Amino acid sequence: MSQYHVFSLPKELLDTLVPRNILNQAAAPEITPPPRSDSPPPTAQPAVGSRACNICLGATFVDVEDQRAHFRSDWHRYNVKVRLNGGNPVSEARFAQLVDGLEDSISGSASSSEGESDESDAVSALVSKTRKLARPSSPDGNISASLPQTPLVWFHSPPSTQIGIYKAIFSKATPPSSHLAELKEMQSGGEQGRTWAMFMTAGGHFAGAIVRVKRADGEDDDDGGLTKKGKPRRPKPEIEVLKHKTFHRYTTRRKQGGSQSINDNSKNKAISAGAMLRRYGEQALRDDIRNLLQDWAEDIHDCERIWIRASVSNRRIFLDYEGAIIEKGDERLRTFPFPTRRPTQAELSRCLQELTRVKVSHLTEEALRAQDEALLASLPKPKPQPTVAQSEPQQKPKEKPVQLQLSREEEQLRDKWSRLLDMIKRGRLDTLKGFWEREGAALGGVNTPVPEWTEERGGTLLQVATYVGQEDIIRWLLEDLRADPTIDVPAPRTGVPADAEDSGQESDTDAPRLPRSKGGRRTAYDLARTKAVRNIFRRCAAAHPDWWDWLGTEHGARIPSALSAEMEEGREEKKKARRKGLKDKVREREAREKEREASATPPPVFEAQAVAKPTKEEPAAGPRRLGGSSAGMESVAGLTPEMRARIERERRARAAEARLKALQGGGRS
Repeated sequence: MSQYHVFSLPKELLDTLVPRNILNQAAAPEITPPPRSDSPPPTAQPAVGSRACNICLGATFVDVEDQRAHFRSDWHRYNVKVRLNGGNPVSEARFAQLVDGLEDSISGSASSSEGESDESDAVSALVSKTRKLARPSSPDGNISASLPQTPLVWFHSPPSTQIGIYKAIFSKATPPSSHLAELKEMQSGGEQGRTWAMFMTAGGHFAGAIVRVKRADGEDDDDGGLTKKGKPRRPKPEIEVLKHKTFHRYTTRRKQGGSQSINDNSKNKAISAGAMLRRYGEQALRDDIRNLLQDWAEDIHDCERIWIRASVSNRRIFLDYEGAIIEKGDERLRTFPFPTRRPTQAELSRCLQELTRVKVSHLTEEALRAQDEALLASLPKPKPQPTVAQSEPQQKPKEKPVQLQLSREEEQLRDKWSRLLDMIKRGRLDTLKGFWEREGAALGGVNTPVPEWTEERGGTLLQVATYVGQEDIIRWLLEDLRADPTIDVPAPRTGVPADAEDSGQESDTDAPRLPRSKGGRRTAYDLARTKAVRNIFRRCAAAHPDWWDWLGTEHGARIPSALSAEMEEGREEKKKARRKGLKDKVREREAREKEREASATPPPVFEAQAVAKPTKEEPAAGPRRLGGSSAGMESVAGLTPEMRARIERERRARAAEARLKALQGGGRS
């Protein structure tokens, strides 16, 4: 199968092309969708006693035979099926027009012997055709909104040839109905020919090229003739690379991915040697690309399309800078409508071939029709639209609160509060001091209530810092800015219990806290969850007792007691004395144990055994029992396990010595 070039399609193929679109298929000339205005309005209800058909727009009859014949007619059956499918019935005159438009009569003569089954099948066929014609045919209909979007535009050449071309090649201002006319215009190269600019950058790699996709009209005559050696000249190719350039810089860490600038923005700025090399590589890559664009400025200006493959951050290299060669809103800008690989010269050539090569398929009209019906059947069904009577009562409870439009000053104020609270939560004291010197007065002072939209647990900056446990910031607020610790903590939000805000685990339990009754007032001191934070309040109360009512419970800061330097020194001395006393006790116990071991005599093992069991005598040279008598067990009562183990070892050692002596005495005798 031969491959077609977008800009060099055969003339016999162009003349037979028609747009290939499900929504713009030509309707059958013999049937037209019945407009609603053609149907006459329903007639008035007949008088009592007359016979009529409510489905067929109130048609009346003279007698019962006439009514029964109407119920067996095709007109009545057609209206019944249309009503069941949600359509509107038609008049007898309109139905006659539909019947005349068909190739064969659906009812036949009255003497037809085919039976009612054939007539019923014909009525079903008419209903099916009418339903198809009732579908929306405009591109703005519901079907076009649900159709899957594809990057290709398809054209059909009877009887069984279809070609596909990428939409990005056409102008953005061209409607889909004019794509065929623009395709025919593309076959002309003009005086200068048609050129494209193609650029790719990713992972420190860059590839760029200026290519010619269509020669000028006058160059076609220069292909014939012979060369100097008498050989026939080769025809010039339609696609020709006029300029190209590739280079690479070290911008990404191996096996990790991501540029160094993105890593610096998401985390702290790295100071390693590799990070510095990658930053230099990014800057050098940006300068190289912009210098290349400056050198190719004239060629880029004459290009018909500019193809760029780059990430959001890398796209700024080409567009968003002062003196850019390519404007940000240029109509020629395109992105590649298919996946691409690493930017190289070979990849640019592959993408160029993919863009300019026409996609060809060979399907018959029956296969295309079956394909369209399968696609339409796979589309999701539209949701039923509620009536006005049903939608009105449902809209009232679903009304969303109108969001107030903030002025520029209010947005700036919210930004300042957000930055201030973020500094407090992160514990950035130095940054917070500089920010407060500039914006503290504008925010209203240190005791200004925190806005409710922040949803912070605490009404003042001191309460917020106390809750998050930033000790340095709490000390700075209390001593340098003299924040008020007696301000009450605001009531919790709806649905949040009061104890949920200070339910954090406390690392120390010996720091005093006043009991709080249910529903009682709380201050910043009550939000402290660690002993170290509470001691900051107590030290400040001892150092500056005249600043606030530190010890008050009704209107004060609810601090149980102050903590002065003397108290802390005394507490440390008591701890040291307690540790020293424990160490002395341990030394004394060890000394007593050593004295007891030195002065202790071997336990009377044999005598105790003789007293306990006088009737049983053991030979001197025989085996002896370890452990002694029960008196030996009573002698170790009240001792620690370590001392008992030591005494037991001593007993075993003495018993072993006794056995050795007995063995030595027996050998001598």
